[in-house]
Amino acid sequence: MLSEATAADRPGTALLDQEADASARAAEIEFGFGDPYDPDNPVGNARLLEADEAAEISAAGERVLDELKLNADFVPREFGGRLDRLDTLVRVMRQVFRRDVTLGLGYGATSFMAAVNVWTAGSEQQKRELAELLLAGGKASVAYHELAHGNDFVRNEFEAKPADGGGFLLDGGKQVINNADRAEALALFSRTSAAPGSRSHSVLLLRRDQLDPQRFKTLPRYTAVGVRGCHLSGLEFDDCPVPGSALVGELGQGVELALRSFQITRSAVPGMAIGTGDASLRTAVRFAVGRQLYRRSVMEIPHAKATLSAAFLDLLICDSMSLAGTRAVHLLPEETSVYASAVKYLVPKILSEAMYELSIVLGARFYVRDGEFGIFQKHVRDLPVLSLGHAGSAACQATIIPQLSRLAKRAWFAGEPAPAELFQPRAALGPVPFDRLTLASGRDGLSASLIAAVDELPSGSPVERALHGFALRMMDELRQMQEEALDLSPQDRTALASPASFALADRYTVLLAAASVLGVWREARGGADEFLADPSWAATALYRLARRLGQKLPDLPDSCAERVHEEVLRRFREHRSYDLYDSPLCA
Repeated sequence: MLSEATAADRPGTALLDQEADASARAAEIEFGFGDPYDPDNPVGNARLLEADEAAEISAAGERVLDELKLNADFVPREFGGRLDRLDTLVRVMRQVFRRDVTLGLGYGATSFMAAVNVWTAGSEQQKRELAELLLAGGKASVAYHELAHGNDFVRNEFEAKPADGGGFLLDGGKQVINNADRAEALALFSRTSAAPGSRSHSVLLLRRDQLDPQRFKTLPRYTAVGVRGCHLSGLEFDDCPVPGSALVGELGQGVELALRSFQITRSAVPGMAIGTGDASLRTAVRFAVGRQLYRRSVMEIPHAKATLSAAFLDLLICDSMSLAGTRAVHLLPEETSVYASAVKYLVPKILSEAMYELSIVLGARFYVRDGEFGIFQKHVRDLPVLSLGHAGSAACQATIIPQLSRLAKRAWFAGEPAPAELFQPRAALGPVPFDRLTLASGRDGLSASLIAAVDELPSGSPVERALHGFALRMMDELRQMQEEALDLSPQDRTALASPASFALADRYTVLLAAASVLGVWREARGGADEFLADPSWAATALYRLARRLGQKLPDLPDSCAERVHEEVLRRFREHRSYDLYDSPLCA
């Protein structure tokens, strides 16, 4: 891999090297799992379903990921790993989530969520020790919340009290922690001051083997509806001593560190879950193509055909938004706070809705827990967990709401558009700038890109005219939102805002999704991917987003639906992914 300085001097070479590495790594993970429909495959769908029924994470799946050294993808290159681009990590992890959300969370994403705190503010020694642990195949876990306080983690009661002679005494409990019983390293969000306010908490990084077993225990495992195989349990401490070197960053910096870390994890994890949506759509298409009903295949039934195409478009919308969110971490780190929350809020929501619609196509097969289509019900149960994690939907909206008035005043219709590279899936990027993430900026290049696109969109063909018209409607929606945001009362600019403010935040995320779709299509024009270069998908995606906003729209040209349907079938028959990358798959 080229150094950052060399890459800047030779951007074409950097692009080729980074893209070659990313696509090869994603393929290595995908084909390392083998054919999901092979009954003899120890990590095929049948065996994954057996592990789920037994409420266990797939041991064979973990062995595969051990052999593929997946943990290296969570460690920055400077410490011996592969992590340099957040969008590449999402692309790699998508292959794991395509097979099993339990493996995606239980083996990988949880360690990444914990590690981000250390990469963001840890000491050099903490970074090197955690890198060594992960590269050796170890696991890390993170504990922010407590059941009594939910997402309001500033009210957490778990304490790290000053100890005589230095260090801390840990006292209290943490609940619903993934891998609490088997993680070698633990990142704990802890109260280090009894005073109210944001400076009362800190983050500590602990090694399990350094804890006094007489003052520390793992609580019984929870029984879960989804991700049954994940080891969800809790931790209990009784004045357990830990050294002062466990502190990550500065004392009292915990809230700021958590919010900065969330900007990375909220941007990344929803994009990983697109793999689950991809697998679910593929399962439904497989059923529709092979199932006969009323003397023809289910795929020929207009409602089923339209539903499958709509789910494909939803995946493209989600991936466009995920792409903009992850690349913004590199290109617009000062603006990432609002984008990360928007991605974490809207992408799981759209994916869950698409899964519900696909379940209707499967009909009674949706309820079958084994067999050829049994994996679908597991994906449906597992996916909603990603809407919770370290921040539920309301918490993400509560992060957006206080920023709306500032954005309306300073950014919308006044800011500079985001750079074109934000919307280019294969364009080169520098390393993740952990030290440049801020809590709020008052800038919004993504929305500015929507405004800029309106004046530059072609309007020659009927499809282009439809796309241009929908973009205009989105711009009008943003202008109306601007007026409403500027009129918000002081109370409605806080997490205790009225439902109207939460609805405003919802509408804003939809506009960011529309801006992402337009940006991706504009950058794809004239490129090698004929489908992404076609305005049909972008026009239909904006149509869906405008309908989501409650707008009444003229009908799309018939050619749009046909073009999208053709692509659904092509990617199914050629075993290609249903995302922006059109990547080769095992099956």
